[in-house]
Amino acid sequence: MSTTNSHDASNLRSSSLSSLTSLVGLQLSSRLLTFILNQALFRLASPKAYGVAAIQFELVLSTILFLSREGVRGALLRIGTGKEKGGNRALNVGFVPVIIGIPLALCTTVLYASYASAETKSQGMFRESVAVYALAAILELMAEPMHNMAMAELKTHIRVRAEGVGITFKTIVTFIVLFYDYITRSEHDLALLSFALGQLAYGACVFAIYAWSYNGFPRLRGTTGSSWSLASYFDMEVLTLSMTMTSQSLVKHFLTEGDKFILSWFSPLEDQGGYAVAVNYGSLIARIIFQPIEETLRLYFSKTLSDVTSGKANTEQKRSALSDASRALIGLLHIQVSASLFVLCFGTQYLALVLQVFLPAQYLKTSAPRILSAWIWYIPVLAINGGLEAFLASAAGKKDVNRQSGWMIVFSFIYIGSAVGLYRQNYGDVSLVYANIINLSARIAYVVFFSTSFFRRHKAESLLTWRKVFPSFSFLVALLASLVGVRTSETTWRATEIVKIQGRRAFFHRAVIVHVGLGATLALASLGVWWRSSREFLSTFRSRKAKTN
Repeated sequence: MSTTNSHDASNLRSSSLSSLTSLVGLQLSSRLLTFILNQALFRLASPKAYGVAAIQFELVLSTILFLSREGVRGALLRIGTGKEKGGNRALNVGFVPVIIGIPLALCTTVLYASYASAETKSQGMFRESVAVYALAAILELMAEPMHNMAMAELKTHIRVRAEGVGITFKTIVTFIVLFYDYITRSEHDLALLSFALGQLAYGACVFAIYAWSYNGFPRLRGTTGSSWSLASYFDMEVLTLSMTMTSQSLVKHFLTEGDKFILSWFSPLEDQGGYAVAVNYGSLIARIIFQPIEETLRLYFSKTLSDVTSGKANTEQKRSALSDASRALIGLLHIQVSASLFVLCFGTQYLALVLQVFLPAQYLKTSAPRILSAWIWYIPVLAINGGLEAFLASAAGKKDVNRQSGWMIVFSFIYIGSAVGLYRQNYGDVSLVYANIINLSARIAYVVFFSTSFFRRHKAESLLTWRKVFPSFSFLVALLASLVGVRTSETTWRATEIVKIQGRRAFFHRAVIVHVGLGATLALASLGVWWRSSREFLSTFRSRKAKTN
């Protein structure tokens, strides 16, 4: 029995690692493509139009998608391939986002179009663009039953293909319409519609590829021979958990998108555009690396701990599952913390140089550089919070979820109070980033307490060694030495000052080349030290993958 369990666990690790690699690859390729497109969009679209699309339209879209599907996705990750815990009735819960999402999309977009500011409504093709965004959201939600089937069956390649093709077509369609508007129409009134049509292309591609992979849209199948009732079509335990997690998603969504809510109400459109540009750059690392890790951890923890949380595992199985979960959590948090400190060390020193290359000149005079400077400090707490909340979402029972919902309200007040207080201290839009840092720090403390309590509840507290999360002393020394070296180089060569005066031409200046070359050398040396000092974690992941080959 133990050999079989070990083999199953090894297969799950391998599948999770494969999922992580695919998701990171998807995020890397899609973000690079989006990044290249955005360089053109920042120059073609006015700050007002970009502010409406990147802040307000994205907020409407994320509200529809998040509230419709987040709770259902979290609940369905806890079941297997659909052969247990209610069979088809459990997977039928995957249709709930469609049932909820269609009326939610209509109500949300109608309310937004009715109560948007006069400045926002004055933008060209505003109402048409809002309608297209609603249709795009519905199309994306139509793929949810198939998405949940793919995740339950660990067929990550379907998701990678669907989202990869979708993002590609989204960027191409947006650019084509925006470029057409720029060169042929003197009034330039298609900017909002270009973003809306791009989002529609994304939703259509995602739905089409999922439908093609599963030979059409799946049917809602009830229990054979039973009269119609809710229980004959849906597993009530999974459905109840989905609704509980969905209600919690309302507060979590506000915390996640709180900056957009506040900006939409209080900031002029030009400032919204500047903030959107800064966050677009600042979130690259989070979306390319941290988001796939969080999603993979949720999948891995849900599968690993399903029998533990349901009480079906015997003592040996429980100990093995908890050991696997603790190693994965501590190991990946260690990697995230190390990567975050690396970004802090070199990002804070070279940010001004990078902005001269990638940030359009008109945005250098806005608050975008200050926001990006704050984002460098936001990355570590974002990374740690993502991994920990993935564990919470997978291990929490119904009582734990309800308790977290109460604490989420407290965190909301912490966020709002911090943002308002910092605004009053004249920090401007940077206040939103600092408020998020304070908010996530409080959430990290809560999840650390939950995780410790979870392992103590199962008499396995010795498995959770938090000190291993922190990098080795040698890596910290390497980063400190690199920081001193880079700062000394800046004082000597004044590369940043030269770049600010001469612009992009300065990158051929000898002082700038020497300064950048030194930073690259020190960065590689620091990575080498980390690689040697973290072999305990890296060899663990390699050995796990090797067991399945």
